[in-house]
Amino acid sequence: MEIYKAFIIEAAHRLPNLPKSHKCNRLHGHSFRIEIWVHGDLDESLGWIMDFADISRVADPVIKQLDHYYLNDIPGLENPTSENLAVWIWQKLEQQLPGLKSVSIAETCNSGCVYRGPGSA
Repeated sequence: MEIYKAFIIEAAHRLPNLPKSHKCNRLHGHSFRIEIWVHGDLDESLGWIMDFADISRVADPVIKQLDHYYLNDIPGLENPTSENLAVWIWQKLEQQLPGLKSVSIAETCNSGCVYRGPGSA
């Protein structure tokens, strides 16, 4: 069984490793949708694998580090692609969130990525 909790942040960034002519090299912002996916066995007595509030309790401090900030200024996000953002979030959550399955980032309505941890393909 898998469950997820979604978070929305507003943040600005630029992708400094792209050519100056690329539009994403310029400062711009997104309404990022971040999904934290957890997997585990269904607890028959509770009827769930985890309380959604437990995901929020762990993820909220990480989300607050990102919301309404310039992502390039955050240590580890100097090149804040969606992919790097997903890895960064994973690294912040993996020790505190048992059953972490994936981190999904949507930077627009039709573009995003999914990270499933080290060694994921």
